[in-house]
Amino acid sequence: MEQSKVYFTTFKTSFTENLLSKLRRLIITAGIKEIDFEDKYAAIKLHFGEYGNLAFLRPNYAKVVADVVKEAGGMPFLTDCNTLYVGSRKNALDHLDTAYANGFSPMTTGCQVIIADGLKGTDEALVPVNGEYVKEAKVGRALMDADILISLTHFKGHEATSFGGAIKNIGMGGGSRAGKMEMHSDGKPTVAADKCIGCKSCTLVCAHTGVTVSDKKAKIDHDKCVGCGRCIGVCPKDAIEATFDASNKNLNCKMAEYTKAICQNRPCFHIALVCDVSPNCDCHAENDIPIIPDVGMFASFDPVALDKACADACNRQPIIAGSVLAEQAARQECTAHKDHFHMTHPDTEWESCIAHSVKIGLGTDQYELIEI
Repeated sequence: MEQSKVYFTTFKTSFTENLLSKLRRLIITAGIKEIDFEDKYAAIKLHFGEYGNLAFLRPNYAKVVADVVKEAGGMPFLTDCNTLYVGSRKNALDHLDTAYANGFSPMTTGCQVIIADGLKGTDEALVPVNGEYVKEAKVGRALMDADILISLTHFKGHEATSFGGAIKNIGMGGGSRAGKMEMHSDGKPTVAADKCIGCKSCTLVCAHTGVTVSDKKAKIDHDKCVGCGRCIGVCPKDAIEATFDASNKNLNCKMAEYTKAICQNRPCFHIALVCDVSPNCDCHAENDIPIIPDVGMFASFDPVALDKACADACNRQPIIAGSVLAEQAARQECTAHKDHFHMTHPDTEWESCIAHSVKIGLGTDQYELIEI
């Protein structure tokens, strides 16, 4: 199998080249300007960070990517979809407030910020993928309306998928609320009765009469529910929650198929920064100390090769003392680790995502690492 090229540079700087200049040189060397951006919309898919989390990528990096796109004649915008869980990014208004609070605004990044799946997470495009697990992906509409996709990923640990790389950023991050439910579970939300006030907002948005209210408490009929997630978005008391019951393998495979649905039939380019490698996702409202030292910046046209190269580079790093990874290693009395991410979260594994991505033709796990 032919190798994909993955370009890499460290975070070491000089008096003549800072980190922003290095990122610019990296993505240009990796070929981003080979894409025809002229008069085309370019979605820069990234994670704005949950409010309270400080491990997310600085907005300065997003500005570098947006500036390169504009130089090439493109029209960039930063984007992400609303979350499935209840938090500071569950609807577009809260999401934008959080993005701005974390530094992602038109003033700081030089381009607009758009929440791809709309106000309540229901503005979605249905994208045929005909996969083994997903037949029709539910993707944030603005993300699919773009002519070009650029993923800008903070590579870090993840409590469900071992790590969060380009495939998770695109596939899970690009799914609408209903799409995220499809990946995480059978797509059937539940009601926390102690929070419900019986306001009936959920009954008004359900197009399938799947929600009823009696004794001032809502109930969801899972035989009628289609998993659209509208009830989650409208609940004023955050009483309706998704069920996270997908197996790790199924989650990884669905995520890969969503990524293929989003990337297929248009130019894509992928960037990953391996820094502040927190044990958990930036979706957390907190971040722990990094599990390994900062590694560097990576770029490729192949998201699978990119994720594999980043994971391999991380697993070559020493463990940071006092981190969750160090604590896990001490508990298991291990001194040699082949997989830092699996060690951090022993109930997870990431190989199934890479393997399924290769199987469906999303990319290859064989790569040539080119350091610049």
